Amino acid sequence: MTRVTLDKIASVTLRLELTKDAVLGDEIPAEAGTVIAGRIKNAKTTYNTLEDVHGRMVALHPGDVVAGALGHRDALYGYSGRVPRKVAVGDELQMLNIGGVIGAGAKATPGLGEPFRIEVLGSVLRFPYLGTRVGVPAQVQQAALPHRPLPARIPPVVALVGTCMDAGKTTAASVIIGELSRGGARIAAGKLTGVSLRRDVLQMHDCGADAVSIFTDFGVVTTNEHNVLSAAYAAIAHLAESEPDLLVLEMGDGLLGTYGVHTLLSDPALRATLHSVVLCAQDPVGAWGGAQILKDRYGLGVDVISGRVTDTPVGMRFCTEKLGVPAWNALRDGHRLAQTIKTKLAASASLEVGS
Repeated sequence: MTRVTLDKIASVTLRLELTKDAVLGDEIPAEAGTVIAGRIKNAKTTYNTLEDVHGRMVALHPGDVVAGALGHRDALYGYSGRVPRKVAVGDELQMLNIGGVIGAGAKATPGLGEPFRIEVLGSVLRFPYLGTRVGVPAQVQQAALPHRPLPARIPPVVALVGTCMDAGKTTAASVIIGELSRGGARIAAGKLTGVSLRRDVLQMHDCGADAVSIFTDFGVVTTNEHNVLSAAYAAIAHLAESEPDLLVLEMGDGLLGTYGVHTLLSDPALRATLHSVVLCAQDPVGAWGGAQILKDRYGLGVDVISGRVTDTPVGMRFCTEKLGVPAWNALRDGHRLAQTIKTKLAASASLEVGS
């Protein structure tokens, strides 16, 4: 065992409540969720921050000792990588995202440069046995909130799905939350799929959501078709405990991504909770394809389209004239976007809020 002082502690480890004084071990399970400490080896001027446990974006510099967790990432924009097959002290891994997910095989990305390279110093140990000095490698799962089934009563759910990452889902969700909460609705919000990063749910909280949650709270670093459903059930059950009028749930990544959106939408029980669907798309082809996938595969209609396709009148006209779906830009027409959702919910007698 060795002792180190952690300069930065990534948000993926939040629930473990790590301190800067860490004890490291040589045993490093090569599994998603294993918490490791490593030393930053290179300097970067872009994509050069880490989200810490307070939600702050802190700059990383060569020599910084950071704590993060092993995981994988399949990013359309950004670094992709996998959980290494084995890990030993002295190995070099890469920082895959700003939430502190660490993996192997990441390559340089145009516009972002090479990822942060990390020299593995060891696994961060926890000491769960009272009165002993026996440490065990820390795992994100060890501090997870309990997994529970969907509750019998669930508030109305607004689901945001997209054609890919960075399509505008979080912006639309935050605007909807802000507009409806100002109208008197109590809202809880969550992110059900993606790679661990609290930034999106923190933004939703800043915009008026009373309670927020992300899959990492339930021990999942990166969602996939095997772990996503249980975590989503647990997140919905957890958020419903705050007795909100409305749940706003973002499904990160895209309809055809690898993070399990298709698994959630294929589940009859979860699909039955969705009272309104917002589709966020990058362009007209994406808007058309997303609407077709939702209809043909899952029997879901789209109530409103937002995202980058609505940045210009051309995209908005395509959605309204060719697809017959209202389209509103979240930043420019946030009130109309929220009113469209409110009208849909009121039509099904799901939610009553002030004007």
